[in-house]
Amino acid sequence: MASQDWFDRDFYKVLGVAKDVSDADLKKTYRKLARQYHPDSTQGDAAAEAKFKEISEAYAVLSDKDQRQEYDQIRAMGSGSARFQAPGSAGGGFEDVFSRFGGGGATRGQQADFDDLFAMFGEQAGGRFGSGRFGQPTGGFRGFGGPQRGADVTARTTLDFQTAVRGETITLQGEDGKPFKVKIPAGVSDGQKVRLRGRGRPSPDGGEPGDIVVAVTVRPHPVFTRDGLNLRVTVPVTFTEAALGATIEVPTLGSDPVKLRVAPGTPSGRVLRVKGRGVESAKGTGDLLAEVQVAVPAHLDDRAREALERFHELEPKENPRADLMSKARE
Repeated sequence: MASQDWFDRDFYKVLGVAKDVSDADLKKTYRKLARQYHPDSTQGDAAAEAKFKEISEAYAVLSDKDQRQEYDQIRAMGSGSARFQAPGSAGGGFEDVFSRFGGGGATRGQQADFDDLFAMFGEQAGGRFGSGRFGQPTGGFRGFGGPQRGADVTARTTLDFQTAVRGETITLQGEDGKPFKVKIPAGVSDGQKVRLRGRGRPSPDGGEPGDIVVAVTVRPHPVFTRDGLNLRVTVPVTFTEAALGATIEVPTLGSDPVKLRVAPGTPSGRVLRVKGRGVESAKGTGDLLAEVQVAVPAHLDDRAREALERFHELEPKENPRADLMSKARE
């Protein structure tokens, strides 16, 4: 708001505070009103949004020491109870006041206050849309002297694991009830956000429109997990396969299994890598990491038990826990 208009605007009345209100009480009152009239709380109420803008403009001026002093001088001059100093004098003249505050921009400290306030309002849950933050893409106002950026709109979608890995174009329902398409990039991860530039709410005064921000939830897979662009899978092998070596089949995501060679003496936890069978994305292609897990039989018949007992008599008499015990005593 240009400071020429300050003659007609009583910012103290807008906020419902006395002219000698302290900085702490001013901030407390503003935050209370902002919670009440914030678009996230009023959901499309045009009158509430206008009130929110009005109290924000008032707070921007009164919370800045210099602007508040000049505002009080302008208001006092309008009521005939005070005069401005002449141009060029110590305090600056009438024209100097208007040239300094014609832009009405918020200070760095005020922007921090606004960001702190907007942090109280989270995204709406349950696949429905909620108002985003005003101003810059991360929230806040661009400045009270320029056009206001339209509000961002948030939505949520849940994808199955394979859809998130390969990417897909999906259809969601907008806050106006109309469907719109969202291209989910290949390799999107759980918790990632997809931003549709310029598809949010329009600016109320000719500025840039906001964005649609889609938060993605990915359902877990019963076999595979993500490790960046790599896919991980745990592959059970028998004791004899691990001890003697074997060629085994390992599943891949959405494709035919691959064969892997398990070397003799392979322990549990060893990872076998299959190049290029992970997640394909714009950032690159990952690998398939197969972690070997030696499966111990839960039930043995008499012949198997006898065979294992004979093996036990022949196996090297080395304590596999000797190093563990030695380190524990250090």
